[in-house]
Amino acid sequence: MLLVVTYSEAARTGLRNACRRHDDQVVRRFGRAALLEATAYGAFLALRLRETHGDAVQIERTEPFNEFSLVDAAVREAASAYADRDARSTPYAAFAAGTDHPDPEAMKRREL
Repeated sequence: MLLVVTYSEAARTGLRNACRRHDDQVVRRFGRAALLEATAYGAFLALRLRETHGDAVQIERTEPFNEFSLVDAAVREAASAYADRDARSTPYAAFAAGTDHPDPEAMKRREL
């Protein structure tokens, strides 16, 4: 997929219009950003926006996130346990302290 992010009002308008006219190329729309199909036409639409609006348009190629191949089971389990915690106001660092859940500082330093 292609992630198109806009940084000006004119670029946002251009993105909105492109998405409306070519909705078959739009995977998802996020206001000032959109995911376009990774096709030559999706690339054409993204590049046309960048040619028109310059640095106000950023284009990135993305791939779907597969949590089962990229993230350790301990991290997935910690996310699930934290979502089900009793006290909603407990920060993760306090929740993980004294448990087998990964330390937040260690997770921040570890690449996927």
